[in-house]
Amino acid sequence: MGHCGGVASYVDPEGEYERDSDYISTRITADGRDGYAVEPGRYRLVAARACPWANRAIIVRRLLGLEDVLSLGLCGPTHDKRSWTFDLDPGGVDPVLKIPRLQDAYFKRDPGYEKGITVPAMVDVQSGAVVTNDFAQITLDLSTEWTQYHREGAPDLYPEALRAEIDEVAQRIYTEVNNGVYRAGFAGSQEAYESAYDRLFAALDWLSERLAKQRYLVGDTITEADVRLFTTLARFDAVYHGHFKCNRNKLTELPVLWAYARDLFQTPGFGDTIDFVQIKQHYYLVHTDINPTHIVPKGPDLSTWLTPHGREELGGKPFGDGTPPGPPGDGERVPAEHSASRRP
Repeated sequence: MGHCGGVASYVDPEGEYERDSDYISTRITADGRDGYAVEPGRYRLVAARACPWANRAIIVRRLLGLEDVLSLGLCGPTHDKRSWTFDLDPGGVDPVLKIPRLQDAYFKRDPGYEKGITVPAMVDVQSGAVVTNDFAQITLDLSTEWTQYHREGAPDLYPEALRAEIDEVAQRIYTEVNNGVYRAGFAGSQEAYESAYDRLFAALDWLSERLAKQRYLVGDTITEADVRLFTTLARFDAVYHGHFKCNRNKLTELPVLWAYARDLFQTPGFGDTIDFVQIKQHYYLVHTDINPTHIVPKGPDLSTWLTPHGREELGGKPFGDGTPPGPPGDGERVPAEHSASRRP
């Protein structure tokens, strides 16, 4: 089954949504201790712009400037019961891996593979086999194991001195926010839904309070924690507010989080990875149990993403002593009509 970041998700007898987190945990490291050493051109990051878990890896690859050493394969916004597919590519085949479905790379690794076919996945180009789909570890390893190939001026997204705090904040964001919206959206009972809703908004209130006084979640520069929160906030009004019934407030009605989200959106490497059209198509077309009509909503108005946010007053520098990444490379730009744009 094609999944967005979660391996196998299910609803328990009480109607509670559970995300199985049993991933292929092989790591790609500088010393190659798991049998896969960091090497330019050896791996392909397979992702989908629609998926928040894959979106993180796309952002981190961009921020660190790894485009020339780690190629990017993009699946389309929808998948069938079996697998994500390369329907954006000519002939529906990934031009590097030469496969139509991501499941082919999973079966290359394990012919009897029975878990979810998830993005993001790191694929060994030569063998065509998936190395890992552990989305949380993938981005940390891009920051810590691929340092030899980071661009000049790349940010340290996982600074050693702040790792304990980043891990703690990121864990709460994962359980309460990243996964919290799914817990509300896929709840199988009124009670489970209301409990999920309360937990989600309690966490968003906690984040609002934390971010009222500081520009970023941990320290005074962008870290892994900000990347993890951003991909959920970017999808909040377009999908989670309506589709997943997370409707106490829109993001645009939470002043601190809305300013914070706009600040990141307007930072190179963040907003330029967001494809709102694919995001909406993914959720509203794939989740037929929640949206049987397949109607994709027209809104919301996206022009407000580019309005001034005023967060500079809190100090902090997005890239510390580093520099922003350059513009996205050829073939990796989100079409203008799929992104936020100022109204003419």
